[in-house]
Amino acid sequence: MFEFIRTHQRLMQILLAIIIVPSFALVGLEGYKGFGEDATTIAKVAGQPVSQQEFDNALRNQLDSYRQRMGAQFDQKMFDTPEFRQNLLDQLIAERAIAAEVTRANLSVGDAQLQKAITDLFGGPGTFDMERYKQILASQGLTPAMNDARMRRDLALQQLAGAVQNTGFAPRSVAKTLSDIGAQEREVQELLLPVADFVPQVKVTDAMVKAYYDKNSKFFEVPEQAKIEYVVFNSDAVTSQIAVTDAEVAAYYNANQAAFTTPETRRAAHVLVALKKGASAAETAAAKAKADAIVAELRKNPADFAKVAKAKSEDPVSAEQGGDLDVVSKGSLPPAVEAAVMKLKQGEISDAVQSDFGFHVLTVSALTPAVVKPLDAVKTEVADALKKQKAAKKYSEMAETFTNTVYEQSDSLKPVADKLGLKIETAANVSRTPSPMAGPAPYNNAKFLAALFSNDSISSKRNTEAVETAPSTLIAGRIVEFKPASKRPLAEVDASIRQRVTMEEAAKLAAKAGAEKLAAFKKSGDATGFGAAKLVSRAKADGINGLAMQEVMKADTTKLPAYVGVDVPGMGYGVYRINKVQQPAEQDVERRKAEAEQIGTIVAQQEMYEYIQVLKQRAKVKIIKPIQTTTVAEVK
Repeated sequence: MFEFIRTHQRLMQILLAIIIVPSFALVGLEGYKGFGEDATTIAKVAGQPVSQQEFDNALRNQLDSYRQRMGAQFDQKMFDTPEFRQNLLDQLIAERAIAAEVTRANLSVGDAQLQKAITDLFGGPGTFDMERYKQILASQGLTPAMNDARMRRDLALQQLAGAVQNTGFAPRSVAKTLSDIGAQEREVQELLLPVADFVPQVKVTDAMVKAYYDKNSKFFEVPEQAKIEYVVFNSDAVTSQIAVTDAEVAAYYNANQAAFTTPETRRAAHVLVALKKGASAAETAAAKAKADAIVAELRKNPADFAKVAKAKSEDPVSAEQGGDLDVVSKGSLPPAVEAAVMKLKQGEISDAVQSDFGFHVLTVSALTPAVVKPLDAVKTEVADALKKQKAAKKYSEMAETFTNTVYEQSDSLKPVADKLGLKIETAANVSRTPSPMAGPAPYNNAKFLAALFSNDSISSKRNTEAVETAPSTLIAGRIVEFKPASKRPLAEVDASIRQRVTMEEAAKLAAKAGAEKLAAFKKSGDATGFGAAKLVSRAKADGINGLAMQEVMKADTTKLPAYVGVDVPGMGYGVYRINKVQQPAEQDVERRKAEAEQIGTIVAQQEMYEYIQVLKQRAKVKIIKPIQTTTVAEVK
């Protein structure tokens, strides 16, 4: 529902994504002009201050964005780094520099362009609902005036970005050269020296095994693990204990019938007799007379409305559609026109109605009456809504009971489970960091695991405190069994080490033999021992290993045949003979066109990046003082 609010914010995100790497979601700054520099100013851009408070607000918005995206895996400590803060400050500075250039260049957005951008977010004028628009803005803490200012700014920024990026292009010769490189084919022969052929030559000693064991001890570490018990308290646990009566359901239904009503819909059409603003009395009278004549014509033959609209309407957009205005929603039409539509019966022709656009002759082409769903059809829905209402009121009380009980009776989770009707869950092989294998399991949360694996929890095996892992979700747990980190004994891993060392030594022998063959081939130009010739390209490996293909395609082919040697992990050593280089007989026109567009985009982005650097210099960015070392936890 709130997607349209975010749409114009993405314009700035796209622009700044070119400037800063790595980029983070941009935080919009409104109304920065007019603020004076004071003790909280951390930077100045184009003479305007960036304050510590604005930075903290931006940081808070960033964290809220990541919290929504990451859910239960969100941990604020991940973002409590100097690099994260500096990236955010760089973004704010870049935004100010761009905004200053928009002002300097007098880039502006007209009312018509702004109105079109807003209505387009709803699918067009026919589906725009002013009341819904205001409600959505209010939920975001915005007024229409505030949002208009934001959208004007972002649309102006879009103009600026387009003006710069549209000048970027790559010469055809450059695009062709790069496409030729991508499409190039090479005829290749392969001589593979499998690592298995050299295994019989390897003799692994006990000393070699011990050396490998000592050098690679981390491979043999067994992480600490625990068997745990835990209980989860959330809104579902509260709701499951709530009951509602039929009388309560009926009372709620009667008091909120609007929520169960499918509203009436009216699809309208019009014939417009256009009249310019400031028209004289004579011009107005002539337009009115023309509209009245159309009214009379249509009342004689209402079925001809679409035909007449196509022939006589001066609204070029709707005329082509037989005058169709789509389904009318509140606020989507001029007030007088909307009021007239709402009074008409289906197929009825209105009197001529005047608006700022001229005179309208209206009809309702389709009318669907409002329908109220019967109580029986929504009884379950109403009961669920009532349960949620009651649960919301009871949640705080039960959450306090949960928190106090796991703390006061910390030697077991049974008391809190019995008191609140919760189920004690168990999990084995749990470690102190979230595991991808555990997925969305409630305990697989960084904050909870940190509490679970605290020194006190491990040593005493008492309950953890109640940890909030998601909105309205608390979890507490305890360690039942704990196994500290250990190292597997040498005797246990001796066989696997011997096998690994054997393969490593065999690979060295294969590489040595391959290098000798490569040198001999380069000297003689011989092809003895190579396999059948294959025609390969960057898009078609034809069975050749990926690493080998990289070396084959970038090998120097000024002198043919050319040879290249590649150590292929897990396979052995490959020697490759390149006999000839050519372009494919048939050119892929669509691919080359797409590549040319991609190259042009890269060039345009580079030009935008360089332009932004110029803007930052022009804005005379000045860092007043370092960012305060406020932790992210302090900006909740």
